[in-house]
This record gives sequence, structure tokens and C-alpha cells, in this order.
Amino acid sequence: MTDLFFRAIVPDEVDDFFASLAVAFSDPRPDPEEVETDKKVVEVDRTFAAFEEDRIVGCAGVYTQQMVVPGGARVPTAGVTMVGVLPTHRRRGILRELMGMMLDQAAARGESMASLFASQGAIYGRFGFGHAAHHLEFDIALDRLVWAGGTEPSGRIVLYQRAEALPIMRRIYDRAIERRPAALEVDDRWMDVGFWESKKDDERMFYAVHEDDAGTPDAFAMYGIKHEWPRGLPSSEAKVKRFVATTPESHVALWRYLCSIDLMGHVKVDLRPVDEPLQWLVEEPRALRPLLEDGLFLRPVDVAAAWSARGYVGDGSLVVAVDDPFRPEAAGTFLLDVDDGVGTCARTDREPDLRCSANVIGSTYVGGVTWTALAGAGRVDEVTPGALARADALFRCDVAPWPVFYF
Repeated sequence: MTDLFFRAIVPDEVDDFFASLAVAFSDPRPDPEEVETDKKVVEVDRTFAAFEEDRIVGCAGVYTQQMVVPGGARVPTAGVTMVGVLPTHRRRGILRELMGMMLDQAAARGESMASLFASQGAIYGRFGFGHAAHHLEFDIALDRLVWAGGTEPSGRIVLYQRAEALPIMRRIYDRAIERRPAALEVDDRWMDVGFWESKKDDERMFYAVHEDDAGTPDAFAMYGIKHEWPRGLPSSEAKVKRFVATTPESHVALWRYLCSIDLMGHVKVDLRPVDEPLQWLVEEPRALRPLLEDGLFLRPVDVAAAWSARGYVGDGSLVVAVDDPFRPEAAGTFLLDVDDGVGTCARTDREPDLRCSANVIGSTYVGGVTWTALAGAGRVDEVTPGALARADALFRCDVAPWPVFYF
């Protein structure tokens, strides 16, 4: 069996990288247009490959990110992506080696957290990632939709072409993520190259912007229409690709617009936060036909730095022993001190109040799950009575985590 070696790719290997990644995802060849788009955002020095002789047989990469955390601060985060191994090379430790390289690089760059969206969630637990945020999908049956009282729309909706819409959408997006835990910053590069949609769909995409009564843009939605006319009767589908609102009023108005487009039978939207207000804007919630799915996975690269960066509630202290089999150097016992919502964290020799794995640190980091819930699942051991309640109080977050941008 030929030996494997691992390294970051060089620029003239990018095409080979994407060709191998396509095969890893059971596609015999990548879409050339999608590859050209991906090349504009790929970070070659953060794109790693397993090589057998001169052939790429395993892929993984990182996007450099800033993630909003409870309290509103931005935390440097390694966004793990493009992970795949050829079906001929499974069970040879390729992903383990690539993951180690990515996390080592993240640590060297001072990124205290790593994030990903999993093709299969079960893959990543052994690398210390914990499920941190669910999201909702809706398939809205318009013939059953009844709006609750007080949901009349205000302002106006304006339809733009893509080039006009993008800078407006960028400004709205930046405002919307200010206090949303787990939200990811984007730049003009991501906005331009297809973060919002694939190029092939662009010609059939609508860009709707809501303006308040003063004419200030404060929400946007991107949507496409799938035309269906069974036996001559209109029953088309509006597929909402992106929906971002900055105020309750713009949120209501944009939903009312999307659900009132002529000739539609239903409206589909995915990747919505679990606290999506639409659920309380209607009289018949079953008309929304919601589906809960797993979403963001997080793991700590540096527990002390990650905990010192986020905000908390009230005052208190907590000592947590963290086990990290995949990165033993990141394990240890940590003392978190919180004074009026501001936390500082460092390693300590004190006896722990709680014991858990690195996965739990990831799961609880942006407030998507409580320490008590994870203890109920056998993921946290309470050493000091009352420590779970203390942890829940300190880490409480009243806004559900939502990445907004899914990479």
C-alpha cells in the first residue's frame, strides 16, 4: 500500500483539489462554474490535502471567520469546510490527520473556536465538536395560513436587480448580526461570488428589500419561483433562499409580502433560527409545517480565550474540568470568573465544579443548549451541588444562536 503524505496545497493544485472533492461527494466531476466561484474565496494556505504519490485522495479546508458571541463581541473562528475522502481511501486515518492539521493551524493563528456544518453529524463528535444550534425549515401551506391580529404590514417592498441589491443587503446584514449569537461576518467578496445563490439560479432570483416609512432599507429576502400548474390550476412554490430582517416591523412586512405573491400554493424556507417569530405571527401554526434540523457544530481550540471573549449574565464563578482526547494539549481545568457579565478565564489547580468533554464546551458556547440539558443526557458530571444551575444562569442567552450565513 502506497504511503500517504499531507500538506497544504499550492495554487496550481486547486483544480485537482476540487476534482477530488467532487469524487468524495459522489460526483464524477465538479461543475466548472462552481469551481471558478469557489476559487475566489478559497484560502490556499488553509486548504489541506492527503496525497498518494501525486494524486489528492483526501480534502479539507478552513475559512477565516469572525463569529458573533453572546454579548456582541466577535471571536476569531476557523470555519472547517470542504471535507471529503475518496471512497477508495476510507478508514485510513486521513480525516483524523487533516483535522489535526487544521486545528493546529487555528491554534497557531489565535483562533479560539472552530465551526462547521456537518454532512453527517456523527462524523465530528470524535474530534471534539458539539452540536451548538438547531435551525428550522418551513413549508407554508398558504391555503391554511391565517395571520394573527396586529400583523398588518408597514413600509414598502422594492424589487431590485442583483447588482443594485447586493450593497443594500450587505448593510442590512451587518446590522442584523450585531446581537445574534453564532452569526458570521461576511465581506463583499462573499457577497459577490455566490454566498447568496448559485450563479445558475441568479437569472430566476428576485431580490426584495423592505423599506420603513422613512425609506430606510431594513430587511431583505431572496426568492425564486418554481412554477406548477396541475390541470391548469396555479399551485407554484416560492422558495426563499435568504431572509434577513433588522426590526419586528420589517420582519412582519416581509413575511406578509412573501406569502401574498400571486399564483403560489406554498412557500418554502429553510435555515431559520429556532426563535423565528413567524411561528407566533399566525393563528394556525400547523400551516407552517415546521421541521427541526441540526445546524452549527462548534469546538474549542482555546477554552480560556473563548470563555474570556463571550459575555455572561450577572456575577459568579465556575470551575470546569474539560477532557479533550483529540487535542490533549487543549484539555485542563478552567476557572471562569464573571463580574457584571464580563468573564475572565484561566487554567487552575482548583477542584472542578463540573466535568465534561470539549464537545460540551462547543455545544454550550453560544447559548443553544443548557448545561442542565446536557447533564440530563449524561454529557456533564456535576461535582459541586448547584453548579449546573449556576452555569445555566451565567451562560444564559435570550436570543437563539443562528449563523445567518451557512458556508
